[in-house]
Amino acid sequence: MTSIPLPVEQMRGYTVRVSAMVRAENVSEKPKSWNGIKVMVPVVTPSQKFWPQAETGTGTFDWKKVAFSGRVPDDAKSAVLCLGLEEVTGKVWFDDIQVAVSKTPIKPKPAVAGNSPIYKGHSLPRLRGTMISPSINEEGLKTLGKDWNANLVRWQLTRHGRPGEQSSDSDYEQWLEKELKKLDDALPLCEKYGIMVVVDLHSPPGGKNTQSGYVGSDDRLFSSKDCQVRFIEIWQKMATRYKNSKAVWGYDLANEPVENFVEAGCDDWQALAEKTAKAIRSIDQQKAIIIEPAAWGGPEGLKDLMPIDDPNVVYSVHMYIPHAFTHQGVHGQGKEFAYPGAINGKPWGKPDLEKALQPVVDFQKKYRAHIYIGEFSAIRWAPDNSAYRYLKDLIDIFEANDWDWTYHAFREWSGWSLEHGQDRKDTKPASTPTDRQKLLCDWFSKNVKPTF
Repeated sequence: MTSIPLPVEQMRGYTVRVSAMVRAENVSEKPKSWNGIKVMVPVVTPSQKFWPQAETGTGTFDWKKVAFSGRVPDDAKSAVLCLGLEEVTGKVWFDDIQVAVSKTPIKPKPAVAGNSPIYKGHSLPRLRGTMISPSINEEGLKTLGKDWNANLVRWQLTRHGRPGEQSSDSDYEQWLEKELKKLDDALPLCEKYGIMVVVDLHSPPGGKNTQSGYVGSDDRLFSSKDCQVRFIEIWQKMATRYKNSKAVWGYDLANEPVENFVEAGCDDWQALAEKTAKAIRSIDQQKAIIIEPAAWGGPEGLKDLMPIDDPNVVYSVHMYIPHAFTHQGVHGQGKEFAYPGAINGKPWGKPDLEKALQPVVDFQKKYRAHIYIGEFSAIRWAPDNSAYRYLKDLIDIFEANDWDWTYHAFREWSGWSLEHGQDRKDTKPASTPTDRQKLLCDWFSKNVKPTF
């Protein structure tokens, strides 16, 4: 592996585009999805490390261009261009390597005077609930809405496939129609049990299968004009379908968008979100439009997202920081981390979570924006009941800032389940409520139900 230090001082705050011509001979299959031919720029900040890289493939192939882009954080300490092979065999050649600025730091819009949100999207004191599996039945919705008193679900339209593969476009509409019929059947039940619904397009057209096996909001969504046109048309169809639904609260345009590479002639996420919102507003002027920032919907992404030209928008982030804690053991065995405590050499406690979420507070206050935490979680087998303490601290922060929230996830996968205990090997629900379940139900008990 060849490593070339880059002038990080000149890159901070900029979006950088990295491209190279690559040729390969007999490159073996990747042990992990992130292994293989490397055109990568690891970036280190005082609190985290990022590994943005190009998708390159395996086997034998002739010269082809690969590229990716990403924003260099303002506090980046180092950035290194890495070229070579990782955990695979074979040969690889590189040529015409370029690292260039593709987007200068954004110029923030003027602050909006006042304190309360310009638009909240509902008249309730707070929306608190969970993400759910689209295969949920009436018994599950009854438990969540009636027994637990949740008043919000995030309904994911999620397509699955093999990690790393591109999704097929040919049957996208058929797949989506099948998923929307599940939602259609569930909406009367949501009304019955006092639950509002966020429609989450988890898998837009053009996305690639992620490490977790679902189609993400990336790849051709930002490199194919056809996919972008299709994306807007799909939201127009869904707005037409649900504009009169009593239970649907809002439209979450794309789950955790990732602009690895924006092709010339295509819109970046800021522009695509704006166009999509305008297309929806030509059909539905009432329901909330929910927008997550690029870079996986994380809090830092709000530093590079400007409020779009529509007053009826809710801004959403997902909170999985520190990722080494929340996802320990999800993608194979690794180190165990307790919370609060040292995680990858850095102490983590509630003040550190508040610091990680500070970009959200800043965005909220500057633009009088309403904030919705669409996802947050911690794996149930985190040691010493750590997941409970992490969730407690996070929810305290959410509530102190008047944010709506949905926990990830209810009756989807046992690893995130509130109803399962701390023993990873035990895949059956616990015989008595877990501390995590009691924590969330405590907060749900404060909910006011919508009147449909």
